[in-house]
This record gives sequence, structure tokens and C-alpha cells, in this order.
Amino acid sequence: MLRDARVEARIPTQDLPRARRWYAEKLGLEPVEEREGGLRYEGAAGVFCLFASAGRSDGSFTQLAFYVDDIEAAVARLRARGVVFEEYEGCVGGIMDIAGNYPSKGRAERGAWFRDSEGNMIGLGQAVP
Repeated sequence: MLRDARVEARIPTQDLPRARRWYAEKLGLEPVEEREGGLRYEGAAGVFCLFASAGRSDGSFTQLAFYVDDIEAAVARLRARGVVFEEYEGCVGGIMDIAGNYPSKGRAERGAWFRDSEGNMIGLGQAVP
């Protein structure tokens, strides 16, 4: 039953208009649909929604990730738009090489992380074949 279901991520916001502006200004994303208290975004192969919530993430884990073909170029473009990347031990220029990956995705992965206007942790990933 769930194996055939589409999967969508839900990201909490305390201030939906602020989050909408941030996703537009920093990530260049506009919702494809909206409703009272929610915004729906579509990518090439996935969907996520921002929703007004009294709850919030503590920002200690990745809640949403975008897979890109060239992580250096993506980080540079986002930095130019004002996105601030997290710096962890092992990061070089905000990008970390991560050993291991799911066999279908490659042998390793490269990752970078930033927080949105609401403190949610967002990731960028690039598979290493």
C-alpha cells in the first residue's frame, strides 16, 4: 500500500509569509499552489510543503535535501543569494565529503547544509559515482 504512495515532506514555519519570502529570495523557489496556512512547492522529482505551525524543529537534523549535479556551483549560487552554510569539522568551503552511500546512488556523497528563515536544516547532496 504505502510502497506505491507518493512521498512529500512537510516543513514547519512560525511565520509563513517570512518563510515564503526567504524561499523566494534565497532559493529562487515559488509555490505552485497555496491554501490557508500552507504553501506547496514542486521540484523535478519531489514535493515539499511549508505550513504554519505552533511547533518547530530544533534544527539539529536535516529535514529536507536537494540533490544536485554540481554541489560547488549550487553552494556558490546560493551564497551569492545570501544563504549561509553551516561549517562542521571536515567541511571545506561548507562542503563535506561523506564516505559511503546507498549502492543505487554511488559510492559516496558530498553534502552541505544551511538553515531556512525558521531554523529548519536544509541539505544539498551530490552523489559520487
